[in-house]
Amino acid sequence: MTQAGLEALFLANRARLLRFIIAHGGGDQAEDLLQELWLRIAAAQPGPIAQPLSYLYRAANNLMLDRYRSAQYTARRERDWSDANGATVPGISDEPSGERAMIAREQLRIAEQRLATLGARAAAIFRRHRIDGASQRQIAAEMGVSLSTVESDLRKSYRAMIDLQKDFDEA
Repeated sequence: MTQAGLEALFLANRARLLRFIIAHGGGDQAEDLLQELWLRIAAAQPGPIAQPLSYLYRAANNLMLDRYRSAQYTARRERDWSDANGATVPGISDEPSGERAMIAREQLRIAEQRLATLGARAAAIFRRHRIDGASQRQIAAEMGVSLSTVESDLRKSYRAMIDLQKDFDEA
């Protein structure tokens, strides 16, 4: 069978192949898997195929196996990473120590003071952008200032925070 014949057979049996993929665990990704199967068939350079419909079903099954193995590998990799880097140790709290919490509160107070020295507008723009996630354009419209003013205030704020971080690192 030629490549064109295989593609024609695929198109003629598309609905059956889709049902096959769904029945074998394709779920919501069934259409995407069928598209991937089409791309694989279109890119393949098969030799003579004695039973082309069986070939298509086997290719669909292999695709499902590849997806299953990939999902298993990803889950195992994520689990191993979590175990190595972030797993909870029995008997030890995940909460920071009282000392660390106190240091963090003090550093926050100092950061707020440093922002206040830049002026109320710069501090508000920094908080709105970094904490609330508002875009620079949105902040400019809300505050009635130009986009370049927002950018300038953010540069000043970032510079102040970078300098503060250097001070913390040196202490």
